[in-house]
Amino acid sequence: MKNGIIAIFTRYLLRFVHLHIEELQFKRLSEYMIVDKRTFRNAVFSGSRYISTELGIRERLFVGVLTSKTTLNTLAVAVNRTLGHRLEKLVYFTGMRGRKLPHGMTVVTHGDDRPIWNMYQTVKHLLDHYVQEYDWFFLVQDDTYTEAHRIAKLAAHLSIDADLYLGRPEEFIGGDTEGRYCYGGFGYLLSRSLLKKLQPHLESCRNDILSARPDEWLGRCIIDYTHVNCLEEYEGIRYRYFELGKNMDPEKESDPRLKLAFTAHPVLDPVQMYRLHKHFAQLELEKTYQEIEQLQREIQNTSSLTVEGEQSATWPLGINRPFQPRTRFEVLKWDYFTEDQTFSCIDDSPKCELIGVDLADVTDVISTAVDELNRKYQPVLHVRKQQLLNGYRRFDPTRGMEYTLDLQLELVTQKGHSRSITKRVHLVRPLSEVEIIPMPYVTEASRINIILPLTAQDKEHAARFLQAFVDIQGNENSLLTLLFIYDPFQAQQVSQNDIFSQVKSQIAEYERKNHNVKIPWISVKTDAPSQIRLMDIISKKHPVDTLFFLAGVGSRVGIEFLNRCRMNTINNWQVFFPIHFQGYNPEVSEHGQQSPSGILELVRDAGRFDRDVFDEACFYNADYMAARTKMAADAQGERGDLGDARHLRDVYSLLWAPCFPGCGAGTPPALPHAGL
Repeated sequence: MKNGIIAIFTRYLLRFVHLHIEELQFKRLSEYMIVDKRTFRNAVFSGSRYISTELGIRERLFVGVLTSKTTLNTLAVAVNRTLGHRLEKLVYFTGMRGRKLPHGMTVVTHGDDRPIWNMYQTVKHLLDHYVQEYDWFFLVQDDTYTEAHRIAKLAAHLSIDADLYLGRPEEFIGGDTEGRYCYGGFGYLLSRSLLKKLQPHLESCRNDILSARPDEWLGRCIIDYTHVNCLEEYEGIRYRYFELGKNMDPEKESDPRLKLAFTAHPVLDPVQMYRLHKHFAQLELEKTYQEIEQLQREIQNTSSLTVEGEQSATWPLGINRPFQPRTRFEVLKWDYFTEDQTFSCIDDSPKCELIGVDLADVTDVISTAVDELNRKYQPVLHVRKQQLLNGYRRFDPTRGMEYTLDLQLELVTQKGHSRSITKRVHLVRPLSEVEIIPMPYVTEASRINIILPLTAQDKEHAARFLQAFVDIQGNENSLLTLLFIYDPFQAQQVSQNDIFSQVKSQIAEYERKNHNVKIPWISVKTDAPSQIRLMDIISKKHPVDTLFFLAGVGSRVGIEFLNRCRMNTINNWQVFFPIHFQGYNPEVSEHGQQSPSGILELVRDAGRFDRDVFDEACFYNADYMAARTKMAADAQGERGDLGDARHLRDVYSLLWAPCFPGCGAGTPPALPHAGL
């Protein structure tokens, strides 16, 4: 096997080299003649496109759902919501359909409502498009509930070489034909090898076999030309199904066959489909909990045989060990909370009200703690919560959210005696399966509009920022706009004594020396400057797809950081607040001897990353306008007028308050901040 794989890789390598040589020849020939490049390539590279194809590796299970025009937007949608996310491939087959297709569903339309024609076209479609890619094919009607995990597990335990036709056997109408077919209501499983044998006879079946039912027609075709009957059991594996009664409640059904069924039929409406799905999901959840408990017992028993003994088994059993910090900077912080307040607030307030998901999280944890105590001590004692005295939680990236609760409880005995005690409990909400979130595609070609507000205190440092901007203009697609902020007194004296005259002269000098550099500026008069008021002015002057970088005069901006700004800011998805490396004053850190290059080095003795500064941000104008509109709507709902939400003065507060549309923070190494 190993030598075979090596030979295949060698053959692919030789083909690639040969193809590359022929590509070079093609480029030279194309100067003199027109060649069909696609045909030329096919003549050179013949054979399988993928190694998996050459090795004969296929996906395990294909599921086809037989639906109709009248049920495509009802029952078929319910099937997709309960089945689609659990299977590798799910395709819906219908004769006709309406103009509007359900979202997120692969629908194949045959163009005719005749049942036998639809079944013939469905099988033909499987043979034409999927028979080389899958080992097993499961066909089921849209009025049938299918337990996805059990069907997938069934296919995984069967041999792919068997000519198998598995389902609920049914006698043919009239009894003239020997053998039995699989009733379509409960679904049936077809092997790839069986479909391959049926392929050359499919046209004969369409022309010669007459039947009123599509499942019976397919059964006749399979029996007549492959001599394979429908089986209910194969090699000790039984195909289990359950026939639903009228007005049946899955929660109250005590028949053990329902708990073991792969499919249930007939389902009358989507509500019943969802109720069945809830029932089977609860069964799977109970089974999973039992398996977890069994594994925990095995871990506990095995740990006693190790060198460390039972101490090697960390709590909870089966969960990763707690994170061990190597330095004091890596110590995880515990957040303190009560039942209605938290003492770790986003705006650095000493305490704030528990709301939203935080309140739901605390309520759920307290309820879970009391339930677990009752499960442990009942029926001897019944535990009731009186109040939460202290609560602590922290996020451990290696295992999940950890909680420590000091609960005041009332214990009630079987005789009715009660007593109040205080008990400390520990809980862990472990991390579930890690999911890769699809992100929109972004490039480094977007133009950045750098917005630099300047006050009278900042004017002395503007020259260095301007010089840095001019230095990168040869290789950078960016535009700088300055906002000169005057208070009312300074604005009155602007004609006689302009406090920004020196900065404006420097801008004119840069524009004179560099004809391709234009640095516009805007004068703003205000007695209470804020980022939101300034951005309101800028936002109205730019299109909605403009990418802004709201900068500070002390930042040292380079090409690398601007690219990070582009890559980490996604329109209608994510905004970016860079974390600064705040440089110490060189008079203190370098004893007055600054480095010869003048570049701030990112080392421990030169400064620190300041996680509490959010003055600078990268965001799209559309996201800013949407957040601003939402803020105005919230203010109108609270006070009856639009207002300006005075408690929100900076862009971070504006975008974080609704967390619109996403809030991201990063540590770009190219954005140090000078020690001013």
